Amino acid sequence: MELDAFRDLNMRQGLDEADAAGDPVTQFGRWYDDLARIGYPDREAVVVAVADAEATPSARLVLLRDFDERGFVFHTNYRSPKVVAVEANPRAELLFAWVSIRRQVRVGGIVSRLDPTESDAYWVTRPRGSQIGAWASDQSEVIGGRTHLESRVAEMKRHFAGGAVPRPPWWGGLRVAPSVVEFWQGRPDRLHDRLRYRLVDGSWVLERLAP
Repeated sequence: MELDAFRDLNMRQGLDEADAAGDPVTQFGRWYDDLARIGYPDREAVVVAVADAEATPSARLVLLRDFDERGFVFHTNYRSPKVVAVEANPRAELLFAWVSIRRQVRVGGIVSRLDPTESDAYWVTRPRGSQIGAWASDQSEVIGGRTHLESRVAEMKRHFAGGAVPRPPWWGGLRVAPSVVEFWQGRPDRLHDRLRYRLVDGSWVLERLAP
């Protein structure tokens, strides 16, 4: 099905409580599978928003790499500003904005680091160039120019020539364990469907929000 046809169908059908899954991860999986089926580009792109110890907000785009009942996973440099922020204030919100098909998902919850063995397992699946880049880049630090970065990449290529590239100790995964998840389905006349799951005493409560 083409994207436009899929969008129009879902705008007509909407999102009803009777059709929603009993938990948000299962419901997210349904929508995520829909994206794969229709060939939606960059379905894994997600905005992560955090606030530091002074409550200063910041947001950036990352890539979803895994999700299950434990939460939603992306990988990053542990020295980056976003990780410094979540270490002081371990809450984050994720926003999946699939604009062209009029769907979005918000996920709010507690952030924690993955077990190193999980980060290792993902690291070995990355292209060698991306592995070298993780060693070469001091993420978010001021540098003198592009040539600085390119020289660091060349240095790391020489350093790891002929062998595997290990995972840097400052690089790994973060997991957002959800406590609230909202699914937004666009509808005509801006009368959108908004279903929110809230975790209450270990169980998910499903609520409809006004658009």
